[in-house]
Amino acid sequence: MRAHYGKLLYLVGVLLVCVFAGCRHKESAAGSMELVPESKLGTRIGSVARVAAPGPVAVEGFGLVGGLSGTGSGDCPPAVRDYLKRYIPTQLPAGGYDLDKLIDSKNTAVVRLEAVLPAAALQNERFDVRVSLLPGSEATSLHGGWLYKADLMPAGSLGAAARTRATVEGPVFINMIGVSQPDLREGYILGGGRVARDYQGVVSLGKTDYLLASGIRNRLNDRYGPGTAEALSPTAIGFRIPAEYRRRRLRFIAMIGATYLDQTRELIDARTNALVHQLAVSDKKEDSEIALEALGRESLAKLAGLLNASDEEVRLRAARCMLNLGDDRGFETLRETALDAKSQRRMEAFDALVVGAERDDAAALAQRLLRDSDPAVVLAAYERLRDMNDPAVMQERVGRSFYIEHVAQTDHKAIYVTRSGDPRIVLFGAPFTCRRDLFVESTDGMVMMNSRPGQEYVSLIRRHSTRPGVIGPLNTGFDLAEIIRALGAESGQSKEASPAGLDVSYSDVIVLVQQLAAKGMVTAQFWAGPLPKLGLIIKK
Repeated sequence: MRAHYGKLLYLVGVLLVCVFAGCRHKESAAGSMELVPESKLGTRIGSVARVAAPGPVAVEGFGLVGGLSGTGSGDCPPAVRDYLKRYIPTQLPAGGYDLDKLIDSKNTAVVRLEAVLPAAALQNERFDVRVSLLPGSEATSLHGGWLYKADLMPAGSLGAAARTRATVEGPVFINMIGVSQPDLREGYILGGGRVARDYQGVVSLGKTDYLLASGIRNRLNDRYGPGTAEALSPTAIGFRIPAEYRRRRLRFIAMIGATYLDQTRELIDARTNALVHQLAVSDKKEDSEIALEALGRESLAKLAGLLNASDEEVRLRAARCMLNLGDDRGFETLRETALDAKSQRRMEAFDALVVGAERDDAAALAQRLLRDSDPAVVLAAYERLRDMNDPAVMQERVGRSFYIEHVAQTDHKAIYVTRSGDPRIVLFGAPFTCRRDLFVESTDGMVMMNSRPGQEYVSLIRRHSTRPGVIGPLNTGFDLAEIIRALGAESGQSKEASPAGLDVSYSDVIVLVQQLAAKGMVTAQFWAGPLPKLGLIIKK
């Protein structure tokens, strides 16, 4: 009965749209309704100017990886060496350094850096960076190394007077999960890149036109807030991303082109009617939704008629558009879709709520989805709660390299490790207690975890990489978080000091944790996140 009533309301809404817009439609020979030509609805910015669609930007650079314990090399082309000798002093503490000796050391290696900046990236936004040894280098491994801070410039501009687009530093991550022979000559700095400055967009005119440039600037500032746009010249208008759109940057840029210049009551009504009709019945739903949001709150009354549409996509798009325009009438529609396990659009609805809804409402939904049966939904909910600094995700830093995060409010017992973005070991359903009788070791045999039958503790040992002997043994309880903490924490600085931790790399720690799960020494599923996706622009 409720579904029948909803469909009836939807049909009434569509009929009303057609009635209100009737004078702006005409009957075709087939008897179907055709929309009035776009030219009669006014002028969009995108029809008289070019709004450059930003894409990912490939960047590159050179840097120096230290802490290699004899696996490095001084191999370095003269031009790169000269560059590093100019740059390295700016990143080191004040004092005298023999830069050639530093570069030539077997404990360092010169590396090539490659990355892709996100489209329309904002200052301090973080991203992954690939590091690799230079061709012909005699260095054998980057495992356990640390990249000193380096600059990244647009690909192909090294050596030219190019502006720095980003910087990068941090521990080298080498993937050892799911591979029989890890490549120790290349790895990633997970989440170690930082964008240097905000994206600045430009609307370009085809010819000099002071009046049009001024009109576009004024319209953008009127619709999206003072200071959004400025006329750079008679042929270019610059714009920034307003604060409320920083999580929807590409959406905002698309809205600029869809924004109408001329505003009259009659035109606004005609546009709303035409675009709502188009959203309901045409295959141009994405364009319609963007244009309706660009119209502003004037479109809300007609959009509300689509919240009970029989087509789930129409309902979702109308609800999302309304929520983005500050009207929470779309909240329940999106919430129902996000909670519907049979819906193909539940993650799309959830993302819309996270961006557009009140923080407490979004957090409450995300906390509920932590108990969902679909691991992908659980991970998405966790990520959103983490972004919101919600107390449902408890975080602690381990050493210099990674984080442990605890998510207790879930029905899952799983260990999730990231291989892109911030290095994190996430314990879903914590705490975890390891089995009393256990033994695992790292891929290279340098780190061992052992507990004999009847032993009341776990013994952790790390072999020295440069001299005989070991660090440890370090004894812990059987709590998994305690074991991870001891593995990753920095070790004592003197031979006499008791180690606070073994300073094991994140790469090795997650392999050890994977083994614990695989061998049933801890009762939990093991989820490994995806590797960085840089190959679309960067080719090896």
